[in-house]
Amino acid sequence: MSKPPILMWFRRDLRLGDHEALTAASSSGQPVIPVFIHDPLVAALGAAPKMRLGLSIADLSKSLAAKGSRLILRRGDALAELRKLIAETGAGAVYWSRQYDPDSVARDKAVKSALKEDGIAAESFKGHLLFEPWTVQAKTGGYYKVYTPMWKAVCGTEVPSGLPAPGTIPAPDTWPRSEDLDDWQMGAAMQRGADILTSHCRVGELSASGRLGAFIANNLRTYIKNRDIPGVQGASGLSENLTYGEITPRICWHAGWQAWRDGKSDAEVFLKELVWREFAYHLAYHTPRITWQNWKEDWDSFPWNTDECLAEVQAWKRGRTGLRFVDAAMREMYVTGTMHNRGRMIVASYLTKHLLCHWKIGMNWFADCLIDWDPASNAMGWQWSAGSGPDASPYFRVFNPVTQLDKFDKDRTYVNRWIAEGRDTPSATSLSFYDMIPRSWDMGPGDRYPDPVVPADVGRQRALDAYQNRGF
Repeated sequence: MSKPPILMWFRRDLRLGDHEALTAASSSGQPVIPVFIHDPLVAALGAAPKMRLGLSIADLSKSLAAKGSRLILRRGDALAELRKLIAETGAGAVYWSRQYDPDSVARDKAVKSALKEDGIAAESFKGHLLFEPWTVQAKTGGYYKVYTPMWKAVCGTEVPSGLPAPGTIPAPDTWPRSEDLDDWQMGAAMQRGADILTSHCRVGELSASGRLGAFIANNLRTYIKNRDIPGVQGASGLSENLTYGEITPRICWHAGWQAWRDGKSDAEVFLKELVWREFAYHLAYHTPRITWQNWKEDWDSFPWNTDECLAEVQAWKRGRTGLRFVDAAMREMYVTGTMHNRGRMIVASYLTKHLLCHWKIGMNWFADCLIDWDPASNAMGWQWSAGSGPDASPYFRVFNPVTQLDKFDKDRTYVNRWIAEGRDTPSATSLSFYDMIPRSWDMGPGDRYPDPVVPADVGRQRALDAYQNRGF
């Protein structure tokens, strides 16, 4: 009789390399049964991230098959499905990589406690972050509430090197039943836009590694100059792959440090961006409320609009605000599932300040549209822009989408890439937007470009008046 197998429960760690849980399972001398469970947290994902997750699951399945293994798919409550698999296979342990957002923490604590009561070894491992939230503490004690001191505290910390992928993944004598990924219809909510969105995805561990290498070789030297220019390829694009764990932050960290040692001084800013992601999870772990309510509680009384049916909100979602920087960024996200970071700041500022709409409206729309949606980064980014979050830009800072466009898209490369109205020969990317949107939006490239729903100067003054009236 073979040794009892280990269930390797994959979640947002869809890779083989630098995988502590998989390495431990594969080197244990016991058979390993890789598993992915379509649980309520997966079911709750928005249209674009759910579709993108399905692509990553398919890629992982192929990688495992190449190792002589396979990925078992189940749908249902995580604990219930794990217990079924344990009963079917005689597994004596379940391994997984830790996650740090509130919903995942609650699920994993319940699973670990229940499995241990069942007499099953439940082991969790790090891998989603460089520095787990409880290992980083401010000098005064407690967690960091401001980013810069956290960066200074961790920038010199030794980070272990990444692990190689296991040479072999021991297989069980017999495999349990698996569901079919196609039956899950992960891209169903995308409807007619699924094929276009898929064409913009860079899926899997191999793609992630290639993306990192190309960025270090070709774009890192000009990162500081180009990262704010949406019309050029200046950023790494790795947020998509980090989201699904197709690459680890420590692989990116070591690549960045090596580039810095090689004389690419812009690498420091890249490393800071990795720690900004860490900061988001640091806060989501220590102050879970950041993902669903104002981090600064004195903002609870601020009179944001919460009506998503408001005409101004619908114009914002559809890229029809009449402010070209805002509209270009919103259309980029709808087509590609990503948005340039400068665009994210502009559209968030416009929604929460010019339109005085609650940041949750924007956060939820991003959660439906982004293939790099991340529960911690998305929430902190929106609260940072709105002024209600930690390390926020001054709440009274209102980004002007007109002057920002002149500063960061002088030749209108970005705008022309995404806005078709008024152009004799619209770009293919701008036209693809109309192939994706719901027909009920009744939009076409021949439409007249709209006047601003709220002009930049009017919105700015309205926001400042609101802040002053509330005593901020």
